Amino acid sequence: MTATAPDDHRELPGRIMAREMAEQPAVLRRILAEGAPAIRRVAERIAARAPRFVLLTARGTSDNAALYAKYLLEIRLGLPCGLTSMSTVTAYGARPDLTDVLAVTVSQSGGSPDLVASTRAAREAGAITLAVTNNPDSPLAGVSEYHIDIMAGPEKALPATKTYTASLLALYLFTEGLRGGDGAPAQMLPGLAEQLLDRHDEVRALAARYRFAERMVITSRGYGYPTAKEAALKLMETSYIPALSYSGADLLHGPLAMVDNVSPVIAVVTDGRGGEALQPVLDRLRGRGADLMVVGPGRYVEKASAGFVLPTEGVPEEIQTVLEIIPLQLLAYEVTIARGQDPDAPRALAKVTETH
Repeated sequence: MTATAPDDHRELPGRIMAREMAEQPAVLRRILAEGAPAIRRVAERIAARAPRFVLLTARGTSDNAALYAKYLLEIRLGLPCGLTSMSTVTAYGARPDLTDVLAVTVSQSGGSPDLVASTRAAREAGAITLAVTNNPDSPLAGVSEYHIDIMAGPEKALPATKTYTASLLALYLFTEGLRGGDGAPAQMLPGLAEQLLDRHDEVRALAARYRFAERMVITSRGYGYPTAKEAALKLMETSYIPALSYSGADLLHGPLAMVDNVSPVIAVVTDGRGGEALQPVLDRLRGRGADLMVVGPGRYVEKASAGFVLPTEGVPEEIQTVLEIIPLQLLAYEVTIARGQDPDAPRALAKVTETH
């Protein structure tokens, strides 16, 4: 079965984003077939140096991929992780002692000056530096000691789709390599991704509910939290709908007060401990009469106002993240088209954001 783009008519807006979303199964297969051995070699070399701590650096979509890596590394390896604030180095000139610290920088292009500068500073401060990019010839790869190529191929649409799922898979394989695993469960991902992309008509029907939304809230816990953040980013940058993402735990600490029966809420429910931890939040949302859409296992979807059932049976919780985002990418695409806008070219955005 071959996934097809939601719209194959070249004269219509969104054709580039649609094509790149449809490429995701092929990209995942490429990483597993061609990239996995190199990722494993990098992981083995870094594991031999026994890093005591991990610092993750990224912006935008890559920041959400880095957050996923934080969950993986802390849960599966017991390695404490932090997400860096680059301005402490680039703007304030701080130079912390990073001896035996693994500094991982995730970037699609590898070209943003602040990412390059902070990585260079980390290496000078004694860190083991690893760049995870879609461009092995990038400045970021050049200043890093190690590099992982996510092998997504050129991405021309401004909203990142295939580079995001490619980054997730590469980071999963890297984490598995650090712990001596083979990442075998990931072999199921390309086929499942194809199945999800072939259900875009379901997503189009859901998008009709949100065409006139003025605000959206997206929530999850555990491995699903990076998906909530990435889905919110996709909706904001394509459809311009203010989309607020919260950990389910944080949602209960104040923001729940803004939830009503008008503004839609999307809950990303992983099949596992994250989904179990989200249950009290779902109960509270239903109690407030929220227009609740669930992306997750069928038993959760059937209790919501709307939803998209994910194929989670037999899929380990830690790799469901790669699948969860696909229907939400399609949702952002379809909502944007329904609102008469072009998801290929969001206003005021550039493919490479040069922050300093």
